Amino acid sequence: MIRAAIVGLGTWGQNLVRSVQGSSPAIQFVAAATRTPEKSREFAQLHGLRMLPDYDAVLADPGVDAVVLATPHSMHTEQIVAAAYAGKHVFSEKPLGLDAASAQRAAQACADRGVTLGVGYNWRFQPALQAIRRMIDDGSLGRVLHLEGNFCGPSAYRFPKGHWRHDPGEGPAGGMTGRGVHVIDAMLYLAGHIEQVTAQSFRLAQDFGMDDTTSMLLRFASGATGYLGTVIATPETWRLQVFGSKAWAEVGDVEHLHTWDLKVCTLDPENVTVKQRPVVHTFDKTSTERAELEHFARHAERRQPIVLPGGDAVHNVALLEAIMGSIRSDAPVRLA
Repeated sequence: MIRAAIVGLGTWGQNLVRSVQGSSPAIQFVAAATRTPEKSREFAQLHGLRMLPDYDAVLADPGVDAVVLATPHSMHTEQIVAAAYAGKHVFSEKPLGLDAASAQRAAQACADRGVTLGVGYNWRFQPALQAIRRMIDDGSLGRVLHLEGNFCGPSAYRFPKGHWRHDPGEGPAGGMTGRGVHVIDAMLYLAGHIEQVTAQSFRLAQDFGMDDTTSMLLRFASGATGYLGTVIATPETWRLQVFGSKAWAEVGDVEHLHTWDLKVCTLDPENVTVKQRPVVHTFDKTSTERAELEHFARHAERRQPIVLPGGDAVHNVALLEAIMGSIRSDAPVRLA
């Protein structure tokens, strides 16, 4: 049983605690630290969390094996490095960082100190996404040709002017940091690393805050192409469709924190002119938040790595940095 401390007890931090507390054999939250303890004291008492005064106190606590970070994006890398030097395993909400050098440094610190680093890309624990990965591996999807995704919602309207989630420094490239990085991680899982991006981003709906309409064209190292859109001033929706030379597979809905269905349409090679109807596959219900935290805990218990220097989580940040570069230059940017 990994004894964890939650750092940041906003809506998402509380959601992570609820997903495992009292029901998981792998991880239990025993402590918490937050910038606004008066707002979270009742929640902490309800779930048996010792309230600690600050992050330094969390890192110094011998009763804490691991820290789970549900903090603003710009804080992640420094907090990860501090945890590594304190000998604590660390699970950070996405993204790993806001620039590639810092993300690489955080991953390297954990590797050097022999602590496990996890990042909250919970889509990888969706049975439907894992089924698409199996279709790629067994050849039934054929060669991956193109991927399209969007992850949209009314995030721009949820927070008042002056909130950190309206700060372009905390959320560069509009909805990418809060939403789009999830789709990118799913694309990396299915199609590998990306070598070029062309991006555009604008603030259209309000006269304050970060950009609300951001879109990207992608070129994968495999030769596949891709498209991603994130609009954060529109009703909730998301979709990921993977086009292969033998079939296409699609997931998407309004709500993403549930167990997805999978729609698959397969080409008939004997009669390619016949329009095939897609088949919908369903899966047993699962909690992706619980799955990701238990996956992290099992690896932490064995001191096995998850996020590695140069791996997908670092590449995701490098792509985010390239997207920002493309927006500024109004031109394609190649990744190193």
